Amino acid sequence: MECQRNISEFLLLGLSSKQNIEVFCFMFFLFCYFTILSWNLLILFSIRCSSLFNQPMYYFLSHLSSMDICYTSCVTPKLIGDLLAGRKTISYTNCMLQVFVMHFFGMIEILILTAMAFDRCVAICKPLHYMVIMSRNRCHIFIWASWVGGVAHSFPQVMMLVCLPFCGPNELDHYYCDIFPLLKVACTDTYITGVLMVANSGMVAFVIFVLLFGSYVVILFTLRNYSAEGRRKALSTCGSHISVVILFFGPSIFVYLRPPTTFPEDKIFALFYTIIAPMFNPLIYTLRNTEMKSAIKKVWCQMTFFGEKNN
Repeated sequence: MECQRNISEFLLLGLSSKQNIEVFCFMFFLFCYFTILSWNLLILFSIRCSSLFNQPMYYFLSHLSSMDICYTSCVTPKLIGDLLAGRKTISYTNCMLQVFVMHFFGMIEILILTAMAFDRCVAICKPLHYMVIMSRNRCHIFIWASWVGGVAHSFPQVMMLVCLPFCGPNELDHYYCDIFPLLKVACTDTYITGVLMVANSGMVAFVIFVLLFGSYVVILFTLRNYSAEGRRKALSTCGSHISVVILFFGPSIFVYLRPPTTFPEDKIFALFYTIIAPMFNPLIYTLRNTEMKSAIKKVWCQMTFFGEKNN
């Protein structure tokens, strides 16, 4: 298919046209982005500088934190800047790049969440074989497979978008470049492309969500044989994972697992999996995790000690 276009940029309509709402959103999302960066960097640094990095669950959590930073940085800084801009534009090249990196890092995050669910399933269902099954080499394979999965998911989508002709309308009713708003302004019949996009994004998210849900059903079934204290500890850890999965997958499935069209509510749901979920992830994984809180406290005390010593 020959790639044709006669536009060089897209106009983003953003979240709202009212200035007072945009000022409020600017302050709110600036706070959200600062929270995402600070908390995820704190988790990443605390795990890397402690013995927790040798445990598979925290090894995956460190990679999840780095993906949260990369994923939300694809959208949030641009959104924050646009909220104070009179005209919100993005070049054609940057638009296609944003679609690629969003789906690339998003898919990696989904697959890391799947690896974390598998890790918890093995830890609870096969505790005696846990360290053999979840060896460090196997953990590396899970991470590399996540990156390969990210490329396999995002590259075909961008190639289909690049080969669409954009010849006239360039207004995207969104705050970032997303698939369905781009299909809406393409100068051709995009039905087949839309179906392929739904199959690639929506069905992938739905299938992985079903697998994750099934793994937690297995875990809950296995916990019947545990003591009350063992069930409490296991449910506390799994509860954190389930909260993250629901925050991320619920809005994603609503947006992508449906006929390729756009709704005004899409921007609100997109905020959940681009900003809100990455902001709550570190809080969910630390506030109810004693080991993580101890590691953060230890690293913080060391940083304070060395700071006072240098002064």
